[in-house]
Amino acid sequence: MERTIQKSVPVSGGSWVNVDVYGNPDLPGLLILPGVMSDAQSWSSVARSVKAWPSVSVVNRRGRRPSGPLTADYSIGVEVDDLLRVLGTIPEPVSIFGWSYGGLIALLAADEHPVEHLIAYEPVIPPFARHALSDLKDAAAQSNRGRSVEIVNVDISGFSAEHVDVLRADKGQWKALCELAEPLHAELSALDASHPPDVLAGKVERVDLIIGQHNRSIEPYGTSFDRISSRIPTARIHQLDGNGHLAHIEAPLQLGRVIDATAASV
Repeated sequence: MERTIQKSVPVSGGSWVNVDVYGNPDLPGLLILPGVMSDAQSWSSVARSVKAWPSVSVVNRRGRRPSGPLTADYSIGVEVDDLLRVLGTIPEPVSIFGWSYGGLIALLAADEHPVEHLIAYEPVIPPFARHALSDLKDAAAQSNRGRSVEIVNVDISGFSAEHVDVLRADKGQWKALCELAEPLHAELSALDASHPPDVLAGKVERVDLIIGQHNRSIEPYGTSFDRISSRIPTARIHQLDGNGHLAHIEAPLQLGRVIDATAASV
């Protein structure tokens, strides 16, 4: 399906959140909530590939253009409130899909807003990335976004320095990554300061958790996934074969098919 509208939703602190809507905006659908180092544009291919819902709304979380700034009171609670405000603008019932940090935000929001179906791809939970916060703080203080990109790829995600060199060689891609890295320290600090309950998504009728095959039981995403799944004993677990954390970029059509498959038994 193609994007039909882009709307702006006012949120706290004078900020705002833009939402890209694909398909029929007047019908219930799927809401996609990206995580860090990601924006609505990077999820456009997945949104276009989803067929099981008549509409797909992709949230461009605060801190990435053209949405508004994080604001001084930023926390994961602010993110939850933003999501609840966006949900108030979308026809019910809504299925929510959260990726990484977005997955945890969606799970926490589901404790405050009734959700029939929640899907999360490799959601993260503390102490994810705690060891890198000091270096990210230094990079942020120096406005060194390139260094932040290096930290998130090498020190957190476990990619090689050569992988970063390949990213840097594409000037357009590197510029985009550096822009996405601007709120990185604040976002991961908010994640680390969060206190998720021992039982997550207790009010959700159906939870589907997806993990990439390459990350199964492997630090940092697989072990974080295991900590999340242990808090949702009723969740159905799905594996995306041949993929890791960046499936929305590397295999968007395959990811779209797996997301569609979760709707079959809703």
